[in-house]
Amino acid sequence: MHRSSPILLLAASALSLAGCANDIAEYPSLARRAAERVSGAALPAAASTQPGPAPSAAVLSRLDSLVATARAADERFSAREGQARALVGSATGAALGSESWAVASVALSQLESARSDAMVALAELDELYAAARIDAADARAIAAARDTVIALVARQDQVVGELGERLAR
Repeated sequence: MHRSSPILLLAASALSLAGCANDIAEYPSLARRAAERVSGAALPAAASTQPGPAPSAAVLSRLDSLVATARAADERFSAREGQARALVGSATGAALGSESWAVASVALSQLESARSDAMVALAELDELYAAARIDAADARAIAAARDTVIALVARQDQVVGELGERLAR
């Protein structure tokens, strides 16, 4: 009797589950109904060719301030670039951790620090640009200021990357 218990239990569960599906006609079909089918054609809204509202005077003043901040950071960067190039040039091929390598590494860090204000200005310009685009406002003035700062930062990135590669050799 001990061995027949699992068999009886299995048979009882199979019979009880079979009772759950006795009349399939009582339940609705899960097939897609006519009302659920997509019909018709939705056309996308035409894009507006007119720019949205112009930025406020406060935003335009902020743009000028951010571009001036980035230009000042670029001047500090350019003032330190020559010395950093010379120090990295003298440390090229030097052992990692040597005195010349350490001095060149500090000069490269100072160069990166000099561009930090330009990076902060670019981040704020990105924020203003995104907000204007989300609000469907005229973002052309913001985009022009942003492009100016992007060009400055791109040149700085190129210099820092080049000097960093030379120092790593």
